[in-house]
Amino acid sequence: MIALSLLNQKKRNNMTNSIGINKKMATQLVSELNDLLANYQVFYQNLRGFHWNIQGKSFFELHLKFEEYYNDAILKVDEIAERILTLEGRPLHDFQNYLAITSIKPSKNVIDGNEAVTIILNNFKTLIQKERNILNLSDDAKDEGTNSLMGDYIAETEKTIWMLRSYLA
Repeated sequence: MIALSLLNQKKRNNMTNSIGINKKMATQLVSELNDLLANYQVFYQNLRGFHWNIQGKSFFELHLKFEEYYNDAILKVDEIAERILTLEGRPLHDFQNYLAITSIKPSKNVIDGNEAVTIILNNFKTLIQKERNILNLSDDAKDEGTNSLMGDYIAETEKTIWMLRSYLA
């Protein structure tokens, strides 16, 4: 009986990573998290460009808001990469890979505030869809760490989308 229990334990250990997540599910989560990472990296760079280049009557307001957004985005980039490592994956770390998989496209020469806010709003809509997809996967994998991270991101992104919609109204 003890030998059978040890055999079952060994079999379970071969199917899970060091934090107890099924290896196959962890691999799928890593892939989706890398996709989210790529999208956040391009989003971050777009935000920097908007911050630098914005012009017009809303300059001061938007210049500060875009800085707030890119500071938040760079923190999320680090958190996502660290979560990938926690799941025993490797975070993508070059723009060639990011551009190959991102849904968020680079923005160039945007100086109009409303245009920038519209792009940012659409980018947040893309990010929240990806976050919800990861939340569903992490729930299936019983991965509370990724669940918690995505839950926090979703709550914050929902509020941001509402505020950006209100700004454009």
